Amino acid sequence: MPVDENLNTRVRDALAAHAGISEKRMMGGQCFFLNGNMLCGARRHKDGVGRFMFRVGKANESMALKDPMAKEVIHGTRKLGGFVHVEEGDCDDPALRRWVELCLEHAAALAAKD
Repeated sequence: MPVDENLNTRVRDALAAHAGISEKRMMGGQCFFLNGNMLCGARRHKDGVGRFMFRVGKANESMALKDPMAKEVIHGTRKLGGFVHVEEGDCDDPALRRWVELCLEHAAALAAKD
């Protein structure tokens, strides 16, 4: 099953201190939002590997991809600009908090959505 509650719990813990957070199942897993803007997601892929997806924004994408653990997000056949993914084994809790903070910075600069 793509939705992985262990991965989701880790993201929830990293976001616990922030207001305006919501969740929605989409893109084959669970996605997390700040004031309606996507922050990140988590899912277990068919190959059994859990991955976090982070919306860092197009302006931060090249910097984020300098991290050797971060990879471009390909959804179907399309590259999603402004997103990176990191496998769960390469993302301990301090790293997850750093990625989430980058996502929060990006989303905080966007207009709130209903």
